[in-house]
Amino acid sequence: MSAVRSLDPTRWLGVPLIQVVVATILFGIPIRLWGLQLPEPLFAMPAVFAWAVIRPSVLAPIGVLIMGLFMDLFWGGSMGLWALCLLLAYGILLGGRSMMAGQSRTMLWIWYGIVTAIAQLSGYLFIMLDNRATPSLVPVGWQFLSTVVLFPFAYRLIDMFEDADVRFR
Repeated sequence: MSAVRSLDPTRWLGVPLIQVVVATILFGIPIRLWGLQLPEPLFAMPAVFAWAVIRPSVLAPIGVLIMGLFMDLFWGGSMGLWALCLLLAYGILLGGRSMMAGQSRTMLWIWYGIVTAIAQLSGYLFIMLDNRATPSLVPVGWQFLSTVVLFPFAYRLIDMFEDADVRFR
């Protein structure tokens, strides 16, 4: 059983935001192993998922916006694309937060997969509308799988802080 931690914004918002930025930069380094490039998962999804499950907050959407804009700048995409997709996922999670309360780890992983699919599908559709071309589904599928594998990081963040503020239980 983990010890309950306080909801200091720098601990439950700031530290994960910095970790997302660092992980994105590290996986963005063009290293090839056996001719394969490292996957480009959406490192922001575990934080987005955990922040919505832990508690409603005014600061969390700002953090989601910052992560999304950073991803747009770093990957050279359309400005606001990932910010919009991540905020959409965050909003869906806030809407379904009461259904996720008290669920098992497996059910939370399923929810995480569904919301990740929605975020990536919306990104796919927005890119399709912006570029007037269909992106390849294979890289999108690999990105989805590599992002779904990151769920244990979201669960760890939830486990550390979910009991810290009893007002939102």
